[in-house]
Amino acid sequence: RDSISKRLGVKIFGNQKVKTGNIIIRQRGTAYHAGKNVMRCNDDTLMALVDGIVKFTSKKVRNFTGVLVTRRYVAVEKSDTPIEIKPKKTGAKKAGAKLRVNLKTNEAGKKKGAWKVARKPNMRKTVRKHLVARIAKKNK
Repeated sequence: RDSISKRLGVKIFGNQKVKTGNIIIRQRGTAYHAGKNVMRCNDDTLMALVDGIVKFTSKKVRNFTGVLVTRRYVAVEKSDTPIEIKPKKTGAKKAGAKLRVNLKTNEAGKKKGAWKVARKPNMRKTVRKHLVARIAKKNK
């Protein structure tokens, strides 16, 4: 049997922009240690304390037994300019996507059937007349 995945790992990589409160790493234990402007939470998650850019470094430090060990640290270099993070592109419909308006007509030119808006021929949805009129105005 498989347990539910815990979604651990690095969430924001080196040289990427980060805002205050963003989670940089989700981990169990301290594989990565908190550096400058980074806080370690109760579940060993590393979180940014300031807006800036994430930096990963390695240092040799003495263990509690006196042995030199290499530790990985995560720091955030503070930036004076406000950070703007662009949202990730998803498969969601784009706001400016053009829609085709299909209107069934008979020989006399009178409307027959329902108004339909379709992105692709196999994805048709019936909509109200006023909505189709509004879409038709936008497409002109």
